[in-house]
Amino acid sequence: MIYGYIRVSTDKQDCDNQKIGIEAKAKSLKVSIDKYIEDSGISGTLEPSERALGGCLNKLKKGDIIICSELSRLGRKLFMIMRILEHCMKCGAKVYTVKDGYELGDNIQSKVMAFAFGLSAEIERELISLRTKEAIARLKEQGKSVGRPSGVKNKIHKTDLCCSQINVLVENNTPKRHIAKKFKISVTTLYRFLRHQNKGFQNLPNEGGI
Repeated sequence: MIYGYIRVSTDKQDCDNQKIGIEAKAKSLKVSIDKYIEDSGISGTLEPSERALGGCLNKLKKGDIIICSELSRLGRKLFMIMRILEHCMKCGAKVYTVKDGYELGDNIQSKVMAFAFGLSAEIERELISLRTKEAIARLKEQGKSVGRPSGVKNKIHKTDLCCSQINVLVENNTPKRHIAKKFKISVTTLYRFLRHQNKGFQNLPNEGGI
């Protein structure tokens, strides 16, 4: 399957220009676009799962190709783009861009990228561990519990560290729906956990207020 991915704000001309470029790139690769995936009026800062791109990524199979205008069309954040490319690599799919001439496939560039993926993931794990330890120390100084609160299902908290990670994400103003998705729980359950963790969360809204 050959996908053409387009992301634009509200500029119809930009959409047409991207499509022209994608068609030209497909022709140079001697392939034809089977389906266009378009995110119109959608910010590149949104996670792929909140865009049409997410549905495309979930369907990728080995040998599939995604062609887009440039890497920034996939996302506005470096680590987000790297996660998307890593997913494509694991699926055996290829990614080509028009303007910056990027290619993700069976080549040395992709092997270097794979090394970068591994390195960035290791650095991210180290940073998360450091932030978690700092948060635990700060919460203890404030007299707050960092263990598993009573009344919350055990399946949510496989370790006490999970509780601390949630607190770190909350303190960093991470959207509640993203936190719930990360730990594979409902938003309602997340709020119940937060209420147990800190009485100051008693007046938080339900899922509709996220």
